[in-house]
Amino acid sequence: MPRRRPRGESIIPMINVVFLLLIFFLLTAQISPSTPFPVTPPDSRSDLRTQAQDVLYVSATGELAWNESRGEDVWPLIAARTDTRPVQIRADAATPAVSLAAHLKQLRQVTDAGAQLVVNKGQP
Repeated sequence: MPRRRPRGESIIPMINVVFLLLIFFLLTAQISPSTPFPVTPPDSRSDLRTQAQDVLYVSATGELAWNESRGEDVWPLIAARTDTRPVQIRADAATPAVSLAAHLKQLRQVTDAGAQLVVNKGQP
């Protein structure tokens, strides 16, 4: 009777572990919410990065959005926040500077947290 060659290690358990890890990471990943309206931030040459947090969106027409609130309803919600980090502002590049300045003035009246304007990384 011919001798049988020993069978190699089965790859099935490794495939099972890989699929379990894939499912775990897909289920635990935090998917960022979509923006309330299209916003194209202005360009910048800075390499600074911002941290994820609640964001004040400003459209090209000056419309405001904070989480699910729109318009002037955002100010009481921003005033009520307990986070001491600066408020992140994502304004469209076409937003008039006068409109953005007015929103920054209102922001200063409702919170002492400050503001961070989010911009795109531009060309050097």
